[in-house]
Order: sequence, then C-alpha cells, then structure tokens
Amino acid sequence: MSGPARYAALDLGASSARLVAGRLEGGRLEIEELARVSNRPLRLPDGLHWDIGGLYDAMLQGLATLARRTGGRPVSIGVDSWAVDYGLIDSRGRLLGEPYHYRDARTSGRLQELDDLVGLRSLYEATGIQELELNTICQLLAERDSPAYGAASEMLLVPDLLAYFLTGERRCELTNASTTQLMDVRSGHFVDELFEKLELRQELLAPPIEPGEPYGTLLEQVAQEVGLAAGTRVVAVASHDTASAVLAAPARGEDLAYVVSGTWCLVGLELPAPVITDASWRANFSNELGHGRRTRFLKNVMGFWMLQECERAWAREGRRLSLPALFEKAAEFPDFSTVIDTGDPELARPGPMAGRIRAQCERTGERPPSSEAELVRAVLDSMALAAAAALEEACALAGRSVDRVHLVGGGAANRLFREALAAATGRTVLAGPVESSAIGNLMVQLEAAGELAGTPEGRAVVEASFPPEVVAPEPGRRERAERAARRLAGIVAEGHG
Repeated sequence: MSGPARYAALDLGASSARLVAGRLEGGRLEIEELARVSNRPLRLPDGLHWDIGGLYDAMLQGLATLARRTGGRPVSIGVDSWAVDYGLIDSRGRLLGEPYHYRDARTSGRLQELDDLVGLRSLYEATGIQELELNTICQLLAERDSPAYGAASEMLLVPDLLAYFLTGERRCELTNASTTQLMDVRSGHFVDELFEKLELRQELLAPPIEPGEPYGTLLEQVAQEVGLAAGTRVVAVASHDTASAVLAAPARGEDLAYVVSGTWCLVGLELPAPVITDASWRANFSNELGHGRRTRFLKNVMGFWMLQECERAWAREGRRLSLPALFEKAAEFPDFSTVIDTGDPELARPGPMAGRIRAQCERTGERPPSSEAELVRAVLDSMALAAAAALEEACALAGRSVDRVHLVGGGAANRLFREALAAATGRTVLAGPVESSAIGNLMVQLEAAGELAGTPEGRAVVEASFPPEVVAPEPGRRERAERAARRLAGIVAEGHG
C-alpha cells in the first residue's frame, strides 16, 4: 500500500489472526495485510486454552510494521475476534491464566444444568440466543467455583482483553457481549435475574459500549515498543468477527441473507429486530446484535473446522497433505455423491476427524470416501447443504424471501464451496470479500473518524472496492443437490449422526 496506511484492524479468527491496514482513497477502500499467524489451541493439564500471549505478541509485531509504514501515526486501531471466550483479570490488572477454548470439555452437560436452574425456554425468551454448550453462560457455570473466578475483579471477552492489553482500559463491547447468553438483545442490557439465579458475578462485566465508541489510547509503553505515536486511539468496532463480517457484506437494500464462512458457517438474515418465538427457539436460532443494533438472526453450522482438524491429524501422522491441493483434486469427483451430517456432535470435537466421518457414512448407508480428496468433496458439499437448510429455516421463521445470498469470509475463496452453495440454496451467490471481518472492522473506524456516513455508504464502498463474484445455480447441479438434501434430511431425522 503506497502512502500512509491510516487505520489498523486486528482481526483474530479461530484459525488465524491477522493485522490489516486500510485507508479510503478516491471512494475505494485499500487494504494490506501486514501480519498473519496461525491460531492454534494449547492443550494444557487443565484443558484446552488459547495462546492469547502469542497472539498479542504477533499483533504487536504487526503494529510495529504499521508504524514504519505510517511514520507512527495511524488514525486508530480496532480489534475483533471470535465470540464467547474470555479472560479473567485480578485487582492488580493481571491476567489469571490463558483463556479457555470454547471447545474445552468443561462445558459438557451444562445445558442440562441451565435447564434445571432457569429453564432453556425461559432463557431463550430472556436473551434470544441459541443453546450451545460453548456459550459464555455455560463456561461461567463451569468456572464459578474456580480459584481464578473467585480472585477476578473483571471478565473481559477476547477482543476487549486485547484492547485492555493495548490501552489499560476495561470495556465491554456490545456485539460480542450479545453472544454471551447473558444479555437481552432487545434492550442491550445484561439480565440481572440470570446472574442471581445462576450465582454468577455480574460486577465482573463492565457496562456495554457501542461500536464506534473509544476504548482509550495506547499505553505509553506499548506505543514506545511498537513505534506508534502517543495518543493513538483504539476504537471499539463490531468486535464479534461475525458482526464485522456481516457489516462488510456488499448488500443493497434491507433483505440481506448471508453465509459467513470460516471455521464455522454462520447462516442467516440481517433484520431490524429480533425474532424470539417458540418456533425460533425450537429451531435453535440466535439473535445477535450488530452495528447500529441491527439483528443477526442466524444459526451456527459446521464450517471448515472438520477439514482443518483432518489436516492437523494428517500432519501428526507425518503425512504432508495440504488443503489447497486437495481442493483441486476434489473437483475431479462427482458432486453430492456422499452426504455427511455435519451437525453430528462427534464432528465438533478435536480428534481423528477423517475416521469419524467415514464411520458416520458406514452407519448411515452413505458410501464412505475412498480418498482424502473425495472426503474433502463430501465435506464441502455437506457444508453447503447444511447452510442451505439453515437459510430456508431462517426465511420461514422471519417471514422473509431472498433470491441472493452473500458468501463472505474464507469460504468465499473456495470455488467448490461457492458452487455447491449456489446449487444447494437454488439462489445466486455473491462471493466476497474474503477478508470481510477485517473490512467490517475498518468500516466502523472510518465511520467513527467521519470518513463514512454510515452502513449503506460503507457497503457501497465495499462493493466498489471488492466486487463480489456472482455464482448462479446450474440446473443439473441443483437437481443433484436437491436429491442429496432429501437423503441428508432423512439421516438427520433418523438420528444416525
């Protein structure tokens, strides 16, 4: 990027973290990636954790690169990350251990405990959030008797924790807070009664702030370490990476359907208000807040996690199999030949993923993939079928009809997935931008600085800067997808997964 890179997005995903610099020039958003590292969980004696110190150090190195490019004077910095996980801070400002990973087994059985204590239907009515054992509320049930929880004076969700490291200020950004299952998404306030009934410490959470509000400025020692000017602002963005990614979907008008595809696939609609009904509860749909308090009405379905876990297992076996190469080989196999129930709880746990997938196929009567490339093809097709089913549910529950789907995030770069999604949904797919969460992060900073007037202008800038690839469903492929969807629906209904 020539000239000064005026804004910095620290964008932490569940599989990688990156620093992206951006500036608005002639009605176009120019971006440049200055740092990227893998985000691998740590298996410690007490469970699965995030290497938050390593991620922070990598982001500092990226900020040092930014300082050299800008003469040390960017306008602001924003932080977004995955949701639900948190760090505990004591009264002296010390981090009480590496944050737990949402896939840690400590939350097993906590949904039943929640049902016993408050009732899951009542919990949904109070918060609008789907029931998942990984949610913050379940993690806190597992945490509440620990020494760290007793010693804590503050609980900071991951992006708030990174902002605290940078500024020394303790804040709670709204979009990420809305995913905790402790907040009423209609009001944007935490539900006092939940903390009381569950014997959780509400005082650990700061009052929520909106995207665009300041966290503070860089600590003097941080500014000196990375070479940035004292007084550089750190701005709250839509700090849940899905909120940032949806914000960056280059949509026109009100009816926005999206698939945010990465480690997870988040599938749903952007709506003016939550949908909290008996039907949406039974369908396990979530209502999360976005920038401008728009509602992301969505369901979590499995994303590229299964393939990432396969790749890790193959590496442990000493087999050098790269996913990009397998994606190319996977195109040689017929589409929708084998379907997998990606919602199988066995496929959500770390471990020998390829073996679990083949075992499920044997149980369900599907033909097990004969090679790694064929397995990749089956997973991509099945991800698309699951996303299509979730989108149909969302439209029915919200009373909306859409003819286009925005595919953003890493999955937008995968040709096979783009084409499978168009076939599975029967709708035109608009693919891109890939770096949607970083771009949404930058959009809020630009708006806070007065360079963008609001979301419609920002999305128009994104469309002009990163024109989406248009993928229409092919009739023959659509027919094969429909037949595969009927097979998959039967598998799910029979509970084979």
